[in-house]
Formats: sequence, structure tokens, C-alpha cells
Amino acid sequence: MIAQTQTRVLTCIQCGKCTGSCPESGRTPFNVRMLMRKKQFQNAIEESIPWYCTSCGSCTIRCPRDVKPSEVIIEMRAALVENGSIPVTIQKALENTFVQKNPWGRSRAKRGAWFEKMDIEIPHVSETETKRLLFACCIQAYDPRCMVIPVNVATILKKAGIEFGVLGEEEACCGNEIRRIGESGLFEELQEENRATYEEYGVKEIIALSPHCMNALKKEYGDLGIKISHYTEVLAPMFTYGTVVPKGSYNKKVIYHDPCFLGKQNGIFDEPRDILKSVNGLELLEFSRSRDNSLCCEGGGGRMFFEVEATYQRNAEVRVQDAVNRGAEEIVTSCPFCVMTLEDPATEKGIKVKELSEILMEVL
Repeated sequence: MIAQTQTRVLTCIQCGKCTGSCPESGRTPFNVRMLMRKKQFQNAIEESIPWYCTSCGSCTIRCPRDVKPSEVIIEMRAALVENGSIPVTIQKALENTFVQKNPWGRSRAKRGAWFEKMDIEIPHVSETETKRLLFACCIQAYDPRCMVIPVNVATILKKAGIEFGVLGEEEACCGNEIRRIGESGLFEELQEENRATYEEYGVKEIIALSPHCMNALKKEYGDLGIKISHYTEVLAPMFTYGTVVPKGSYNKKVIYHDPCFLGKQNGIFDEPRDILKSVNGLELLEFSRSRDNSLCCEGGGGRMFFEVEATYQRNAEVRVQDAVNRGAEEIVTSCPFCVMTLEDPATEKGIKVKELSEILMEVL
């Protein structure tokens, strides 16, 4: 793998498209083109630099030589992990994931707490005919702000007559952020455990609530032989063709933020917008940078667990200001990482951030 990476890096022509598209370059010490140059000559790299990467994937998408700079950066991080030269908070997230199968270190026995207090009964996936699994994701299973998301989506799916089940405490982290931190060994362990669980219960379909989970399961687990979708892909046809009809109105100007792992990395742009357009009274606005040119909020790539020294305006702050300038009353997105990252600067500006399912629950 390392040899393959070095071979790809040697084909880099230093065109600078990676740096030009990177949301961190120019404002931070992080310069993708320079990192590729140092890698070509195997020069030493300052240990703090690779951690600025948000794994948005823009550099890899735009590279004309298929160098895959974002993958090169993961290998740089892997070398730091191997040497133990990593921030304490990153180390803690890895240890937590190894023990409790989630980066926050919360009890695995509590992973299903989000659905235990619901009014509707949700079966174990093994008890369903369709073997359709609703995969909650670590952040939505444990974080109080995001636990409402699986509750909302589960409620909507039930109303639409879609059968599904859950794994409860048997659900483990998908490993998307773990891989991007550079801990390939732990990622492989999570992958093997999840694969075995899906095989044991004959899972045929997975509806992922987080774009990060969908990305890992769909693109980094190999061929699972399982249909994998983000929940917006499942709901969009229902709202578009009237299977589910919003009863209420939502008379607000709403601006949609494209999550990197949903949009530019997996091409899912229209589905969330189609759902929003079906809501009566809702006026959908667009950011100055949207769809495949959307500005990363800086919530991915392990940045949720490590705070770089910020003497610059953060992307989330830039994003919120753009929303204010465009007259938006609310920012809506379909990723829990984006919700968490955007919420603080949005609160300071007096604008709300909502996950898409929260709006749907207000109009159904």
C-alpha cells in the first residue's frame, strides 16, 4: 500500500488544483501541494500539519493525475499513529472505539437508548421479513443533540409503512473517522465485526442515517452484497410521488448545506432538496458555494475529536455568515457532524441549524 502511494505521489505535477480546492489551504499552515512535494522527496513533515485535513475529498476529486492526496494524508496520519505521535484527544477516541465501539467511550449497552423510549416498537433486524437495517451511527446514538435524528427517521419510516429493524447494542462504529485518523488496524477490526453481524442476521439492506456511515459501508467495506442508502434516498421518492404528504406548512426561508460525504463524495445532491421542495410554504435558498463546490464545515476527518489552533475564521463561521447574507432563517443539513459543527456559530448569529428530519417532523 505504501509503495503504491509513493508511486502515485511521484506522478504529481504540482499543478496546485488540490491546494486551490482545499477548504483549509491559504488560511492555515495546511498546504496539500506542498505536502505532496515533501512526500515526493520523502522530506520530514511537521506532526501537527496532517491533522488540519477535514477529509472533504475535494483534492482527490479534482486531481488530474489521480494521486488521491486525501489518501496520502491518511497514510501520513497512519505513520504518526504508529509512532504514537498523536494528540491526546485522538488517542482517547481510538481507545474508546476499541473498548466500547464508539469514539465517545459511552457504554455499548446504551447504544439503543434512542429507541427504547419511543412510543412505537422497533424490532431487532433479525425479526423482520425484509432484513432492512436502520443504522444509527455513533454520534446519533449517544449525543443528546443528535439522538432526535434516528427517532425522527424511524417515526417517518413507520408512518410510510416501511419495515425495518435495528441492532441495538450489537451495532458498532462503522469506522469511517477511525480510518481517516489513520488507525487502519482498528478500522479492519470494526469492519470484520460489522460484516459478521450482517451475515449472522442475513441483512439485505442498510439505511444509514449519517453520510459518514453510508460512505464507509458503501465504499470501504468491499462488496457486502447489501443495498446501502442514505435515508434521504429512501424518503425522497415518497415525498416526490405523494406516498408521504406533508400536512402542515413551514413558512420560512431555509438554506441547505451539502455534507461532503453525502454530496461531493457520493453524488447525493437532489434527494434532500426534493424533500424540502415538497414542504408547503418552505422557500429553499442556496449558498454561494453549493453542491459539488460546497464549503466543508470542518467536522470530518477526525476533526470532531481534535481542535486545531484557530487564529483564523472557521469554515462554519463563513458558512453561517453566508446564510445570514442570503436572508436565510434556518440552515438545514442531513449530516449530524455538520449539525454539531455549524450550531455554535449559528447560535451566535441568531440563526437555527436543523437536521432535515427535524423539519419533516414539524409538518407531518
